[in-house]
Amino acid sequence: MNLEEWFLKGIDAQSYVEAMTCHKEDLIYIYEHFHIDASDHPLFEQLQKRNLRAIIITEDWCGDAMLNIPVFLRFAEAGHIHTHFLLRDQNTELMDQYLTKDSRSIPKMIIINTQGEEVATWGPRAPEVQEFIDQSMEGLKNKETDDYESKQKEMLTFITKAYRNNQDFWNAVYNDLKKTLQY
Repeated sequence: MNLEEWFLKGIDAQSYVEAMTCHKEDLIYIYEHFHIDASDHPLFEQLQKRNLRAIIITEDWCGDAMLNIPVFLRFAEAGHIHTHFLLRDQNTELMDQYLTKDSRSIPKMIIINTQGEEVATWGPRAPEVQEFIDQSMEGLKNKETDDYESKQKEMLTFITKAYRNNQDFWNAVYNDLKKTLQY
């Protein structure tokens, strides 16, 4: 399938959020509390003229998706970027074209033009968020320890709370999206 067909196969944001069973409240919280900077109005005027669309490959259990999707949705609203969602595990053929370091890391945003051609991709993380993850995971290097699973679960809970509450992360995502799309 080409990107146009993948886009048409996807579901809209409202349908995606309504179907969520994990991280829904936190995603909505970020969406309701994140706001576009008014000084970026010229960028969004340019984006509106380009009639871009986005395919987001994701899964609702993903903490990175919980952080990135609401910020992207605000971005997409301001830029009039019509957005559709595809679940990673049901669409591996597309996902495997957008691997991150040979991994099916999500979310992955694929921006297409009116002809269905890729013009940009983004994801799964802004550089500042990746740095935070790398630092946070340093203590979990040894998977052979008896308490690895419990420490991993604690770490993921910590990361999820940080994503939800740290607006610096929200802004890092927003600024990285701007960098990707202002060409």
